[in-house]
Amino acid sequence: MTEAKNDTINTEAVDLMFKAGAHFAFSRSRRHPTLAPYIFGVKNRVEIFDLEKTSGLLEKAKDFVRTLAREGKQILFVGGKSEARSAVKAAALSLDMPYVADRWIGGTLSNFKEIRSRVEKLLDLTSKREKGELSKYTKKERLLIDREIDKLERFFSGLVPMKDLPKALFVIDSKHEKIAVTEARKAGIPVVALIGSDCDIKDVNHPIPGNDASTGSVAFFVDQIVWAYKEGVNERLKAKV
Repeated sequence: MTEAKNDTINTEAVDLMFKAGAHFAFSRSRRHPTLAPYIFGVKNRVEIFDLEKTSGLLEKAKDFVRTLAREGKQILFVGGKSEARSAVKAAALSLDMPYVADRWIGGTLSNFKEIRSRVEKLLDLTSKREKGELSKYTKKERLLIDREIDKLERFFSGLVPMKDLPKALFVIDSKHEKIAVTEARKAGIPVVALIGSDCDIKDVNHPIPGNDASTGSVAFFVDQIVWAYKEGVNERLKAKV
């Protein structure tokens, strides 16, 4: 009975992934050797992911995320490519988590103290502007300050909630975000990642092989991680009652 139930769940998960377009990989010439076991076949010169295997790895990643949530741990969401920005930002904001939805700034993890100082400067200047404390400056000086605030907001506004190093990263496309993944590995921070067929699966602690190049597929997997985290939070709250 239990086995039949699990088969049904897996079938439903595979069906949902298929509808989201998660099965599309790249051409064989672009495939990283470590992704070969996760390819089911080829259609119109495009390789197809084995979504049953993806489903299993997705569940393992979600279990890890639920554990983090139960322990109240913070996850840094990373997705600077155009197909991922909106979904990554919306997901992080829904969980009050930090995010990078633009170019990764080198040193975000490896030189966190300096990065945090930039965040604090953003908060300070924004606060002063809101309180009208910049009125003492000339018009030209205020214009320069506004430009500085805009620049800081672009690169650091998503990091405001991150007062310490995160306990994990959730990354869209580990190849595109190679610097972030490298910094995380050096810092001993686990990485959960949606990886296309051109990524090295060995770079990631909790890989999810799937289409990382379409907004629909990316949104599906981002939602799965968000739901898993919310489930973990609910479990933590119930345990306190």
